[in-house]
Amino acid sequence: MKVRIYYEDTDAGGIVYHANYIKFCERARSEMFFNSSVAPFTPNRHFVVTTMEAKFIKPAFLGDLLEIKTSIKSAKKASAILHQEIYKVGSLNATCAPQLIFQADITVAFLVDKKLAKMDDEIVEFMKSKQEN
Repeated sequence: MKVRIYYEDTDAGGIVYHANYIKFCERARSEMFFNSSVAPFTPNRHFVVTTMEAKFIKPAFLGDLLEIKTSIKSAKKASAILHQEIYKVGSLNATCAPQLIFQADITVAFLVDKKLAKMDDEIVEFMKSKQEN
């Protein structure tokens, strides 16, 4: 998934505000499912983040074009660990070689009616299809 950095994404110094990297990752995780036939999001079924280990490598700036990549490190019955990377792939009017600027390992748990629950087989199979090799 690609995103352009707008003024609203930056802090007073024109650098992407740190919490926005997490927001970009959330969008990419959601898009992973929106672009498939798997629908784990309903009023009573969804994922929640339980842990996150993030590494901020380089800043992004107003006008930059970023690409967020998502892969699955592991999938269990009721949870999964996702690996997400954000690359700078361009600036205002130019593309550039991809530069890794952020990475995170994010553990999500599956809830049904606000309680930890086993993921449907369809969701598990989808997660496994996105697993890192």
